[in-house]
Amino acid sequence: MVALVSRPPLSAGVRRLGFATAVAAVAAIAGALLAAGHAGHGWLWLHWLAKPLATALVFVLAWRARPAVSPRYRRRVLAGIAASLLGDVLLMLPGDLFVPGLLAFLLAHACFIAAFLGDSRFAAPAWPLAACLAYGAANLVLLWGAIGAPLRVPVLVYVAVLATMGGQAWARARTRQGEAAAGLAARGALVFMLSDSVLAWDRFRGPLPWASLWVLAAYYLAMWWIARSVQGVTAENEAA
Repeated sequence: MVALVSRPPLSAGVRRLGFATAVAAVAAIAGALLAAGHAGHGWLWLHWLAKPLATALVFVLAWRARPAVSPRYRRRVLAGIAASLLGDVLLMLPGDLFVPGLLAFLLAHACFIAAFLGDSRFAAPAWPLAACLAYGAANLVLLWGAIGAPLRVPVLVYVAVLATMGGQAWARARTRQGEAAAGLAARGALVFMLSDSVLAWDRFRGPLPWASLWVLAAYYLAMWWIARSVQGVTAENEAA
């Protein structure tokens, strides 16, 4: 029987990527906070530059991970990060591109679900998915009156897919408890749900104090964990 042990320390390359991603993420958050209000609009350039840069660096992390959990898992996670990068750009551009951005992130979550299903059965066990769907439904009930009629169906579909992504990642981690990669993916998926929940409350019920800080900090942490979940273990890190 083969059991996976804890991961070795992060390589120098991963540490450098982590530092660069953290710097870009902090710059993106700072740009968003400084640009709040008319007096700070001169800082928008920092947000526009750093926000997609941080996601692009997360993409590089997943792309460079060796060995991968599987080539298929890497491809699907990379597709999800790329769709998230598109969503980042759409949501930060001038004009109301909320629905196109929502669709881009919907595609991202579909890619992540496909990645998590590559080595696990759907909703097995069922309770993590049920818990995530219940969480999503509770948020919808509380926000429903504030969501405009044209957005209700897109938001409903998005919440269902987001909750499915989180629930499947959690269920997968429960059945693969010896694998650090599965645990990272689950943490990332659940924090992604938290980030989008704060974003929804800020958009439909807000404004929330320091919303950009909470949304983006949780988002980049979630993306980092999902990208790190691509990294498998080498033969010398397995124990018979």
